[in-house]
Amino acid sequence: MRPDRLPYALPAPGEPTRVAFVGDPAAFGPHVLGAPAGGLIPTLVAPGDHDALRAADPHVVVALAPESFAPGALDAVAAPVLGVVAAPLQGPEHDPHPVYAANLEALRVLAPDSVDRVVLTDALSWESAATLGLPLWRAMPLPVDDRLYRAPRRTARPPRVVALGAATAHRDEVLDGLRREFALSRHAGPPGAEDLRAALDAADVALNVHAERWVMAFEPTLLVHLAAGHLVVTELLETLYGLEPGLDLLVVSDHYEMDLRVHQLFKTPEMYDRVRLRGHHKSRQFKASIIWPRVIGDLLADLAAFGTDRQRPATA
Repeated sequence: MRPDRLPYALPAPGEPTRVAFVGDPAAFGPHVLGAPAGGLIPTLVAPGDHDALRAADPHVVVALAPESFAPGALDAVAAPVLGVVAAPLQGPEHDPHPVYAANLEALRVLAPDSVDRVVLTDALSWESAATLGLPLWRAMPLPVDDRLYRAPRRTARPPRVVALGAATAHRDEVLDGLRREFALSRHAGPPGAEDLRAALDAADVALNVHAERWVMAFEPTLLVHLAAGHLVVTELLETLYGLEPGLDLLVVSDHYEMDLRVHQLFKTPEMYDRVRLRGHHKSRQFKASIIWPRVIGDLLADLAAFGTDRQRPATA
């Protein structure tokens, strides 16, 4: 479609831009813009809450995991729709895994002409997503709500260790032995933002354990931990997005090495404080107040220059 035939009006340059982040608040609340910044006025809307979406009257919609929305949920939106696919897919170097297959099958329901552009949070998923004809635009990790940042504090003695994420067979295998030996808290996902903030505030060290053993995608909670001032000890990651092992975080090859690192920390809590401080410093480039204004600005410029293939119903 030609740029002068967009199916909606773009906001005027310099005009405050209303952005509706549409997604599960429990999953994506930590990654959206929590307050106005960079000319954006944000609203977080749960999928299917059409009244809230209409009330927001957005200039731009950021659809978080749009493959989970009801078919046609955003057809009537008279604004650009940026789809954010947060589930990892089969990559060129990945061994086949049921999780990749299930994620790809779920993504098939997303009609390519229902979104204007698509962002992937897993760069290695690009080739698989391209087979679906989606309007792929860029790959990036989910940023972190500014409200979750806090200055690193002195590590407690003994260190307070937390692991985020729902219980799975792999997580239980890695963490259960450590929980029996040390005071390690589990946080399976917040019913509210205050619970997450409380869990982050009560920790010095975070263990990043993947839900599945062989699915080593970049976990969005990893940046949340760094933002909160935690030392992150993580299983292997296939994409690092600029984070440097040994400098910004500790990467372990298996649960035996993770066990070793935790034992070291309980014996000498301050031994990796330089890593913790640098990791927090590196995380500040992923602030939502920095990332989302840049992304939305680039999106509007890209649409003005190249248009869109998205179609809206004539009755919308």
